Amino acid sequence: MTPFYVKWMDRLYLFAMFVAGFSLLLMTIVIPIGIFSRYVLNRGESWPEPIAIICMVTFSFVGAAVSYRANSHIAVNMLIDRIPPAMQRLCAKLVDLLMLTISGIMFWYSALLCIELWEQPVAEFPILTSGESYLPLPIGSAIIILFVIERLLFGSQENRPVVLIGNHG
Repeated sequence: MTPFYVKWMDRLYLFAMFVAGFSLLLMTIVIPIGIFSRYVLNRGESWPEPIAIICMVTFSFVGAAVSYRANSHIAVNMLIDRIPPAMQRLCAKLVDLLMLTISGIMFWYSALLCIELWEQPVAEFPILTSGESYLPLPIGSAIIILFVIERLLFGSQENRPVVLIGNHG
């Protein structure tokens, strides 16, 4: 089970990294288009803002899952670095369990939000519903849950070659 799960988490990690990166790229393309349209052409387009917001939400939530697996998220270790190694491991497990709990709550309520808003159209971008625009929240939360389970079962994956892609530090 170990190699199978980790192999699929590697694939999910690479896919999530691509999605987060593509969302960031698309957002950086769409925002200048909106600015150019408004201030140079004197015609404010309605679609760049909702697209940029969806890209930002996607980048934030899917990117958070990627940074969690790579252990590259923001952390304050001042206290943890000063306690004995056994307590450090205990605190790490506690943090992972809290992360699992928070991600589970986030998944549950964001899925309910998507269901509740599934039929409501986005006024500025009518081919998309509000529920669809919030899909990155439960998807990102589900990916985090899978990565937390992986860390709880198999330990940190931050030093594996697939996770070190792009990490030169």
